[in-house]
Amino acid sequence: MDRALRAASMATPVGTLLADVFFRVAKITVFLAIGVGLANVAIQFGAVEYVTGLAKPLTRPANLPPEVGTAILATTASPTAGYGMLAEYREAGLLDDRATLVAVTMNTFFGFAQHIFTFYAPVLIPILGLQVGLLYVGARALIALAITLTGVAAGALLLSDANVDTTVETDAGTGTEIPDGGTDDGSEGPTGTRGKLRAAGVETVAKIREILPRLAAVYLLVVVLVDRYDQIEQWLSLPDIAGAVEPMTSALGLPGAAVPTIAVFAIDTTNGAIFIAPFVENGTFTPRQAVATMLVGGIVSFAVSTFKRSIPFQYGIWGAEFGSKVILVNTALKVVFIGVALALLLSPL
Repeated sequence: MDRALRAASMATPVGTLLADVFFRVAKITVFLAIGVGLANVAIQFGAVEYVTGLAKPLTRPANLPPEVGTAILATTASPTAGYGMLAEYREAGLLDDRATLVAVTMNTFFGFAQHIFTFYAPVLIPILGLQVGLLYVGARALIALAITLTGVAAGALLLSDANVDTTVETDAGTGTEIPDGGTDDGSEGPTGTRGKLRAAGVETVAKIREILPRLAAVYLLVVVLVDRYDQIEQWLSLPDIAGAVEPMTSALGLPGAAVPTIAVFAIDTTNGAIFIAPFVENGTFTPRQAVATMLVGGIVSFAVSTFKRSIPFQYGIWGAEFGSKVILVNTALKVVFIGVALALLLSPL
């Protein structure tokens, strides 16, 4: 009881907490608006498409035909379009199942590149701060690149002319049905500078409206929990959480706060970033520990994201049988390379 009273007396006043939350959320919202706005302008004017030039030298060493390069390039602008083109190549007989899996694996970095412009740079880095944000995005980029290069190596070792039928004529466009009932047909967007800027503005406002309420609510909750954890622990007679998770956290060298962070991050990446940011600021996590915790949360989130996104998307593109193979390969490679990244992050320098 004495400990609870001491914790209550040391707690920050509610007005101060609310002011802290307001200024934090306002600052992040400004950066979000600027970042999302610039990203949408870049997309409207086709800047993202310049990344596609990176895929050209990959198909030849992977023993894949040039048409596959077009699909891989399309993934940067629209993953649905890229996957849809590969599905058409497979249906037409240009690629067999093994060659298609290699091509899908090679898609990984280019699908990730799109999210740099649309999520990581404009949303996640402002929330996490420059150091942790760049370290996390850099780790994710290297993981995605490693998976893509694994696909190239697999193609070089496992594919031959028997896996590719270059006599097949293909006419795969960038359009395909999206599992949720919409379409992504590669049609022209707004024309003219004014139209493109207007479209970018509409997308930016919609994104901010989507993120802001959740950002404010979660940030308020996190700030209160961080400030009054001792008091809440006494009121609810919580068990010794740190002791319960000590085997896992000690094995990875992570603080006890990693467990609730991983739980939040596994459900939603943005909320996980919001949750962990104050713990980085108050020194609970070092930047490397924070990134490692988020990567572990990414592994845990595969179970959630598989049911929410991967199964509907991949089954819609490939059908259940081959879609299951795509999910299995993607998940296995992500787990392996996240494990490598964790080992590097948590190893003593």
